[in-house]
Amino acid sequence: MHQNHLSPANLRWSFSVSSSPTTCSTKLLPEPIHSSNPHYLTINSSKRSSEHCLTGLQRDSTNALSLIIRREAAIQGIARKAKSKKQRSRLWPKAVLEALDAAIKENSWDSALEIFQLLRKQNWYEPRCQTYTKLIMMLGKCKQPEQASLLFETMLSEGLKPTIDVYTALVHAYGKSGFIDRAFTTVEDMKSVSDCKPDVYTYSILINSCVKFRRFDLIGRILAEMSYLGIDCSTVTYNTLIDGYGKAEMFEEMESLLTDMIESGDSLPDIFTFNSFVGSYGKSGQIEKMEKWYDEFQLMGVTPDIKTFNILIKSFGKAGMYEKMSSVMKFMEKRFFSPTVVTYNIVIEILGKAGKIEEMEEYFKEMKHKGMKPNAITYCSLVSAYIETGSIKKVDSVLRQVENSDVILDTPFFNCIISAYGQAGDLERMGELFVVMKEKKCVPDNITFATLIQAYNAHGMIEAAENLENKLINTSKN
Repeated sequence: MHQNHLSPANLRWSFSVSSSPTTCSTKLLPEPIHSSNPHYLTINSSKRSSEHCLTGLQRDSTNALSLIIRREAAIQGIARKAKSKKQRSRLWPKAVLEALDAAIKENSWDSALEIFQLLRKQNWYEPRCQTYTKLIMMLGKCKQPEQASLLFETMLSEGLKPTIDVYTALVHAYGKSGFIDRAFTTVEDMKSVSDCKPDVYTYSILINSCVKFRRFDLIGRILAEMSYLGIDCSTVTYNTLIDGYGKAEMFEEMESLLTDMIESGDSLPDIFTFNSFVGSYGKSGQIEKMEKWYDEFQLMGVTPDIKTFNILIKSFGKAGMYEKMSSVMKFMEKRFFSPTVVTYNIVIEILGKAGKIEEMEEYFKEMKHKGMKPNAITYCSLVSAYIETGSIKKVDSVLRQVENSDVILDTPFFNCIISAYGQAGDLERMGELFVVMKEKKCVPDNITFATLIQAYNAHGMIEAAENLENKLINTSKN
């Protein structure tokens, strides 16, 4: 295929793009698991970085906050009644079911199980597989495989026949926690139950678990079994494998699977496939390959989205190709594809690490001029850049901006700012920020304590460092 590298002159765009950019969902929907629409099942692949989820999100609206408070109150109210012998067996169905549903949505697994036990004691209770499916899916998300197993046994004791959804939820619960052997055993159990054979959704979850824990040695076995049973891979199945191979830098397997995907005729490459390819080569520093596949996917009729451009910007930046990084930004603006907070965070982080402080600050000003609110990641990148250049006064300025904003701070931000003052030798300010950190309910982690200990040792405060080390050891034991 013709190779056409990215440059200001030859960046292309397909005008078939919709008015709203295509995005790739990254959540595993708890319900329904079994559906005629393959797009219901999408795979979770989250990781904290400037390219993915933002920890510095703006505060929830008043309505959203009120809803959370009401949910918590409902859960607590039912939980209190669960401990009261007088009210335990005479609760309104609506109140119990709503509280259970709220606890499941909030992933409050201990509260959900407590409410479910209360539900089972009610005279009007009728066992339902759908309820068990929701609970087991939640326990999987919360990495409670043993609780999921116990709940499955409870379901059997109530005389319920497991459905495909229940079994698939159990496979998810085991796989999410790395219990791969038990996930495989569950799939084998499904085969022995009539009308409950594993389907493409079950196998997609099993494959996702193997990919997540780098058990690529098991993939061939799963695909062979699917072929034997006459189950074709869905787009989700292919994308899960392609993304996994790409992250593991198994590029030959990744490209081979894309060929299989295209030849299947039923599962065509989409934007998730596109971003997996571009992201994998970009992350590994293979810029020419990244540019090649950027062109190839557009020839296949797949158009880039905001995540694609963010990947290009980050990859060019990491490779020190700042002109190309800037060209992508200009191309986005020209095609009315406005950069997001994530885009600016990537640029600011890259320029800061490269010591290009003036350019970094220009983009920071541009970001605010366009009405975008910086978040904790933005400020953390600024602070890191100023630390490297020894500009402690500018760190003071950043801190004042944060104090006058409604940015939600997190532990990584405090680690960054504490490190800045520690390196500058301002131990008093460092200590003050450690206090503020706890006041803001940001839990100190190993990095926090390591930063403090290093600063105290560097300034001869051995006793203070030893006290912190002892506290860290005690915390680890507990």
